[in-house]
Amino acid sequence: MGTIAALVLGAVFVQQPELYMLGLTCWIGACIAAAVRYRHFQWYGFVLAGYTAALIGIPTVTEPNALFLAALTRAAEVAVGIVCSSAVSALIVPQRSSLALQRTLRDRYRDFTAFAAQVLGGKVGRGEFEGRFADLVDEIVGFEATRTFAAFEDPGMRSHSRRLARLNSEFMDACARLHALRQLFKRMLAGGLSPVIDATTPYFDELSALLVHQNAKTVDAAHAARVAVELRIFQAVLPRRVRQTRQALEASVPDLLADFDTSAELLYRFVDEFIRYTETYASLGQHRPAKERQAVRYVNKTNSLVVGFTFLRTVIVVAIVGCFWIETNWPSGGLAVIGAALACALTSTAPNPSRLTLQMAIGAVFATMAGYLYTCYVYPNIDGFPLLCATLAPVLAFGAFLAMRPGISGYGVGFSVFFCLLAGPDNVVSYQPDLLINNGIAIVAAMLVASLAFAVIFPAQMPWLIGKIKGSLRSQVVLACKGELHGLNQYFQSSTHDLMAQLRVLLTKRSRQHRDALRWMLITLEVGHAVIDLRNEAAHAAYAEVLHPRWSACLEQMNDDIAALFEQPTPRHLERVLASVRETIGAAQAVLEIVHTDRERRHDLQRMLGSLHFIRTALLDKDAPFTTL
Repeated sequence: MGTIAALVLGAVFVQQPELYMLGLTCWIGACIAAAVRYRHFQWYGFVLAGYTAALIGIPTVTEPNALFLAALTRAAEVAVGIVCSSAVSALIVPQRSSLALQRTLRDRYRDFTAFAAQVLGGKVGRGEFEGRFADLVDEIVGFEATRTFAAFEDPGMRSHSRRLARLNSEFMDACARLHALRQLFKRMLAGGLSPVIDATTPYFDELSALLVHQNAKTVDAAHAARVAVELRIFQAVLPRRVRQTRQALEASVPDLLADFDTSAELLYRFVDEFIRYTETYASLGQHRPAKERQAVRYVNKTNSLVVGFTFLRTVIVVAIVGCFWIETNWPSGGLAVIGAALACALTSTAPNPSRLTLQMAIGAVFATMAGYLYTCYVYPNIDGFPLLCATLAPVLAFGAFLAMRPGISGYGVGFSVFFCLLAGPDNVVSYQPDLLINNGIAIVAAMLVASLAFAVIFPAQMPWLIGKIKGSLRSQVVLACKGELHGLNQYFQSSTHDLMAQLRVLLTKRSRQHRDALRWMLITLEVGHAVIDLRNEAAHAAYAEVLHPRWSACLEQMNDDIAALFEQPTPRHLERVLASVRETIGAAQAVLEIVHTDRERRHDLQRMLGSLHFIRTALLDKDAPFTTL
């Protein structure tokens, strides 16, 4: 696509430099914006299409007859590079994404089991829990990226791709249930509801001990299958034991039954979600078919303003350098435009693009120095392909080594990319050190312009940009309230985690902004998940509308009020939500009194009351972001 764009732009604007620069700038900006939108392996596909047009078109802009040959040459170069790197990666010390994915699956199952046991046992403090839960968000998003890579790389993983997607979805569900359970228990402790705490603690302790015991063994497929069986046994006897405990509470503290019912329901659902996760994990290791369930699709979600902001930032940076090139007729100005395009492309998803671009500029300085030495002293004194490989290997390996270091990767990227661009060997080597130095100055200048623009004009940590992403995060609850129920839970979970992962990349950990974003994510997951549960239960209990004339109206009004609250968090909206939740609880209790003798319908209403009670306690939680209202 990049070569086609270069040919089209060169053909249409052959004698019109301003229009040619305008078309090229818009193309680069659109490709980089699309890269930010789709991310993962698709990210590099889009940025490659963007700067390839500049790499082909700009050097031949004054020689239109050479444009087509340059496009063919570029395509051949990329194809040869892909084939060679693929062959070497497959044959020499191969490192497969599928092996990393299998290791991640095993470690994540073991660590989450231990974490769940600690949470259920009350051994995790508030700060530690939030930090660990935020790390789980990164694991979920990172797992999805690795899964897509492994699906392309390994036929076995490709055949299991749908099951792996479902495993990640079930892991998100289990995490959300564990968080909801822990939050409710925390609120009961804060409210001094000791009778309910004393009644539910034995169940938590028993499940925690079961998970600790099972986690002490080797984590493999057979072990996971045994864990699922033991949890099924625990789950099967749980309702009868809960009813016996509830009867004792009903006689002593009937006002606290709502908290007990909600705790018991959340515990049952967590066990059910964990069993699903465990069974799917076991089916992967045993290479046997898993139970057929609904297909799962992970959804990447990026705020449209972030995409538009990326496009605008790229267009302005490239346009500044391009206008300077055209106005001054700078011989090396074309390399400056290419450098600006590469800077915008390679830093498009970086948490601090200004810092990364500055590192790339320093890397370009050293690449220019190394290129000068190779052009003047190395290339003239070697002969043949083996010597060429022997002399290039150390400098390229050094750049690759730096690029692998997390804190200084920009130096390695800048050094490797611009050494190849400035002093890469050609069929006919050009021994012009003065041109090389001028081109190096142009690239470094373009890098500095881009870094300055990223830091001053378009900083990634702009408060309004962070606010827009947080607004997209809150709008997930609007989706939970009004979206189509089919597949809603999966869409809600994946897109919410994806948005939070974007915020975690932009915000400094342990900062006030990060803490605020994390609180919004947690309340979004709590309320959104509970609303989806409530809507699913209400869809199965259509008889409630017949038994209570205002049941559907109360439920619809409550959903509208919750959506309005998360769209615009104001005190008035919070009061309206609390009032509508109380009214809906009253309607549900009225229906419960009517169907009390019908066991199945009674359980339906109790589950809905549990969801309603959980929503109300979540909104009133002193740690929720609504406390500032």
